[in-house]
Amino acid sequence: MRKTKIENFDRTRGDVGNIMSLEHVNLFVPDQTVAAYFYANVLGLTRDPYIEWGPRNMWINAGKQQFHLPTGKPQILRGHVGIVVPKLSELDARLRKTNSPLYRTCFKFTRHKHHISVTCPWGNRLKCFERGAINEMELGIPYIEFEVPVGTAKGISSFYERVLGCKSERKNNSCSIFIGRDQFLNYKEVKNFNSNYDGHHIAIYVSNFSGPHNFLESNNLITDETDQNQYRFTKIIDPKTKRFLFEIEHEVRSLYHPMYERPLINRNPDQSFFNYQKGRDAFFPAETDVK
Repeated sequence: MRKTKIENFDRTRGDVGNIMSLEHVNLFVPDQTVAAYFYANVLGLTRDPYIEWGPRNMWINAGKQQFHLPTGKPQILRGHVGIVVPKLSELDARLRKTNSPLYRTCFKFTRHKHHISVTCPWGNRLKCFERGAINEMELGIPYIEFEVPVGTAKGISSFYERVLGCKSERKNNSCSIFIGRDQFLNYKEVKNFNSNYDGHHIAIYVSNFSGPHNFLESNNLITDETDQNQYRFTKIIDPKTKRFLFEIEHEVRSLYHPMYERPLINRNPDQSFFNYQKGRDAFFPAETDVK
């Protein structure tokens, strides 16, 4: 009988942490018309056709993720949001065609070798990439990077590992928190940290829903008991010393939440009246290289 060759596979590479997905980032905007023009016309993303279709709020689809943009005093994320778009060349062309809605705002962009840095009309920073620059995602939000005080990255990493059951990686003055197969949160220490937190938030789905809640509740960190399948917390602390480290509201949802894995519609932003092709209205990953 022939012996089966035993391969030395690293099985831990197939593990995922407790956070299954990062669904959305919520940022108040003061002008829905300008926001729609920037996120849909310029970035090429898609306004959700079914939910929050009104003058006071807007959901913008980006692959399997979203931006939630209710009306209010503008909120500025302390860091930046990473976005993957089908083609940087098409995004670059749209950025260069912008007109009056973005005049006299904070909007600007810079083309780099592997990404385009974009600032939204109110100052939020975005970094836009093509598939392969970060991972195999073809459209979506692969990561968010937060800027945090010096000396906090180690404690933040421990918080996500011990409280939220995540895999993490520490590098000098930063840490990465891995989410599902192709997303992560990055926390980067900066000397000129902005301590003003304005209430913007992120939404995550977790498989172990009660475990983190037990720790958070016992340390008086729960800020909202929304319903059976959702709660919120804002403060990140060192789980050992209980030292406060950083603020970012987490909207924590169980996998039984009705929004979990809700299918999102995404359009093909290169489709127009002048170059219309039948069957190309929607964005499908397999069509990114179709001419």
